[in-house]
Parts: sequence; structure tokens; C-alpha cells
Amino acid sequence: MAPPLIGISGCVEQSARLSGTPLVAVGVAYVRAVEEAGGAPVVTPPHPNEALLRGIFERLNGLVLSGGGDVLPALYGADDSGLLWSVNEERDRAELTLARWALAEGRPLLAICRGIQVLNVAAGGTLIQDIATQVPDALPHSSVASRPMHSVAHSVELASESRLLALLGTPTLGVNSAHHQAICALGAGLVVTALAPDGVIEGVEAPGQPFCLGVQWHPEAMLETAPAMRRLFEALVEAARAR
Repeated sequence: MAPPLIGISGCVEQSARLSGTPLVAVGVAYVRAVEEAGGAPVVTPPHPNEALLRGIFERLNGLVLSGGGDVLPALYGADDSGLLWSVNEERDRAELTLARWALAEGRPLLAICRGIQVLNVAAGGTLIQDIATQVPDALPHSSVASRPMHSVAHSVELASESRLLALLGTPTLGVNSAHHQAICALGAGLVVTALAPDGVIEGVEAPGQPFCLGVQWHPEAMLETAPAMRRLFEALVEAARAR
């Protein structure tokens, strides 16, 4: 049996070798995490042509929404705070479209870091645009910038009876952290499954979906130091295979 095809949302970056040459890219850690879980990873480009994007989506058995820059505030009905970075409206619109299709059709979905924010906006929710200035007594959530990606930045508490707890097996765990935005108003159909000590939402899931999880940390970067994180990718691939 062929492995299930898992799309990983890509972003456009400038080549470090060829000046002025844009590349569609994803981190190798996402690819390896999907491969090791038994899936066949493919990169989904941030394509503005909805018909072509739909043609790609139709072939996918599951989807990973990857990390990256901030979501354009206008897409969730907010004004720009002036504290944003790496906004790419083309990518935003492509990923929001993919997320909405996945929710509408029950396609297995794992949303990571920026991905959990895209998922929340796709479900009608809003975002905190800058944790440091908008959350009182906030932890330094972007702390991974000064340390190895697998380093634990803070703990999270997992909700009882959540799928996330069932997969990871412990109510408290240490996670890395590489974000300055987070979920504000929760999107329709989503429930909170993980919280940081400062109250920032770190995990969500959609109980009405076959498989739909979002985490605010980067599990793909912690597979060696926290092997339980592998279960997130294995569960995605299992759900994609069952579909």
C-alpha cells in the first residue's frame, strides 16, 4: 500500500546562493517528521490560483500547516498594530483556503506554530498580534531565536480528556517556543487543549473532525529530545491512511 500523501505548506524565501531568486521552501525537519511517521511528504506552494491549489489539495490525504511569519490582520478583521513581521498575503490566503477546505471536508490536519494561528483564523477566530505588548506578565515566547530549536522554553498544561493529552501521555510537558503571536478569540469548532503558564493558548483541536490538532510549539524540532512528539505526526499519518 502506498504511503498517504501529506502536504506541508511552503513559503517563498530568497535563495542564499542565487541573488534575487525566490524559492518555495519548507524546513527539512517537517519533511523528516512526516517520513518517519510513514507518510509521503509533498510541499504545497502558496499559490494564488485557487483552481490549481484545489487540484493539489484533492490529491492530499493529510495536511501540515507549517510555521513562518505573521498573518495579515485584515484577514481576521483587525487593524495592523505596526508590530508585525514577514507578512505574506499570498501565503496567508493560500493556507487559509487549504485550512477551510480541510475543515469542511474532514481532511486530517496538523497545524504547527503559525499553522495554529492560520487554523484559528480559518475557523473565524482572531489573533494576539504581539504577545510581549498585549499579554500582561507574558513569558518570552520568541526565546528560541537565541538557543537551539529543540531547547525547552517553558511548560504547557494539557487539557484532560483531550486528544493531545492522549497522544503525548502527560498533563505537563516542556516545549520550545518561536512565536510572538497567538490565538485571541477562539475559532468556531475549536477547543483549547494546552495553555502556557501565562495563559497563552498553546494547543487546540476540533472534536468534530476526524483529526484536527494545532500546537503553538515546533514538535518537528523536538523528535530526538522529546520522542513523544513523534506521536503527533504518527497520528496524522494514521488518520490520513484511514481516510
